Amino acid sequence: IKKKTSWGNDWRKYLSVDVINGMPGHELKINDRRLVGSYLRVGLESNGAWRLFKVRQDFIAAAKVQMEDDITASVVVPAADLSNCSPKSDNPSVKLTQNCEYRLFQRPDEAIHPGFDTQTEHDMAAPGNFMANYEPLGGKNLARIVEDVVGFQKFSPPMLKRLQDAYDDGTGYVACSAHPRLVDGKPSKNPRYLQLRPDVAEPIHRYVADMGSRMHRRVPLGTPVCSPVNAVLAGRRNNPPEHGIRPLAVYNPIHYQELPELFMDFICSLTGKSPSTTGAGSEGALTKGPFNALRPTADLNNALVSFILTGYAGFSSAAGYVGPERRVDHDISLLIPEIWCRLSQRERDPAWLIKRGYLEAIKDFEHEGQKVLASRLGYRITERFVQGFMGKIFDGPTTVFDEAILRPETQDLGVFADGVHNICEAQQRVAQRYLDDGSVEEACPPLKALLHIMATGEYQGRDVHDPAIRALFTRDALLASDWYRTRLETKQQRDIALWERHVAYLQGFMGLQSHNDVVARMDIPGRLDLARRRLE
Repeated sequence: IKKKTSWGNDWRKYLSVDVINGMPGHELKINDRRLVGSYLRVGLESNGAWRLFKVRQDFIAAAKVQMEDDITASVVVPAADLSNCSPKSDNPSVKLTQNCEYRLFQRPDEAIHPGFDTQTEHDMAAPGNFMANYEPLGGKNLARIVEDVVGFQKFSPPMLKRLQDAYDDGTGYVACSAHPRLVDGKPSKNPRYLQLRPDVAEPIHRYVADMGSRMHRRVPLGTPVCSPVNAVLAGRRNNPPEHGIRPLAVYNPIHYQELPELFMDFICSLTGKSPSTTGAGSEGALTKGPFNALRPTADLNNALVSFILTGYAGFSSAAGYVGPERRVDHDISLLIPEIWCRLSQRERDPAWLIKRGYLEAIKDFEHEGQKVLASRLGYRITERFVQGFMGKIFDGPTTVFDEAILRPETQDLGVFADGVHNICEAQQRVAQRYLDDGSVEEACPPLKALLHIMATGEYQGRDVHDPAIRALFTRDALLASDWYRTRLETKQQRDIALWERHVAYLQGFMGLQSHNDVVARMDIPGRLDLARRRLE
């Protein structure tokens, strides 16, 4: 508690406690208002105890609208072509996304603690659910949960009612969010359920957000409100060394990578061991390996062109572990939106952050006679970043991310070095496949250079730090390349063929006597006119 200057020396009159049973209570009040503390978990101790940190009294959690997930449609558009884009955006082009999923396949790890994940408890207490790896509870097993008065009351009201109703009914089975299926006597680490997308389940929240933006920008009713992507923060699953699994916990909570280093990671998409997998390794380019029959260069070309045209910065956050000793699960991932939504457009600019010491470059170093290519990790946040920006959330921000978290190598330098070697070796193996099967020739110029550097260490005698290689990743170099011109010409030819096919089909449709009754109703002449104009 800080004393206000306006209080002067008579500060005691602003503080009080209630009198309970004739004795002063222990709950402090200011101006007759109770001081109720809220706490946020950020990681766990080595013994499993939670690391709790008090948030500011004026902290209000951000509301998140799920704009995309695993299946998303997106398009990159010149910002000048959008009449009501975010006024804070200065990107030359922007990406628009649309979530294609109606339900989200969630793994609610924290729901094993009754009352902790109230959203999961609310969802799973509703009818019509699809759930996997949950224990069917009934009879004595259900009675043991309900009759544990102290533990049972920790559940939020929806789950409490569902379990109580099942107990009172006395027949059948019920699933509980805190009780995954037992496999060999141990709870499954991969419980799942299909969550109805929040903005579909409660559309009022999305409506309020859209109307707020509409009024702030003065966009007329009937004109769409444009909400483009304005920040890219990928997630990383990290793990400490385990039997048969090499370490990957070399990242601190937030990293920034320039496009060459970022796309080395995207090409490899190395993931650590998680509760839903049996091991660690590459998930294929952009994590699409198991789901994509196309050669990955097609997706990588699209992704890199998108980043270069938009100018988006590549930030990432850590999950699982930070260093071999600090377990964080998804706590940092959940904290990132709270940090980022409180940053101004300028404060999200990596050049601005680097210049002022909020981000520090990670440099290569020697360890036990071997060069460790730590520069591939890019930049990471510093104590100055924590002090400057996390003070908007926490009372004591520097205690949340201490030296061991900000610099994971201080936990164990040998493990850190092996983790970097693990990343570089995986990147080399993955890139070599592109050279072996010839798909490297389908890559755009910067991507082609990057694949050679990942596989062999150089491209035309230059390494990744060479200015000529870095220049390939600029907007001007891409737009001036023969590859990009050919790409545009190919797109033009395909569009012409598409609209010629549309015109021919609509003309044939109108020429059928059997379709005369629907031609006017379906406005086929209007559609034909549109197709002809698009063809011109």
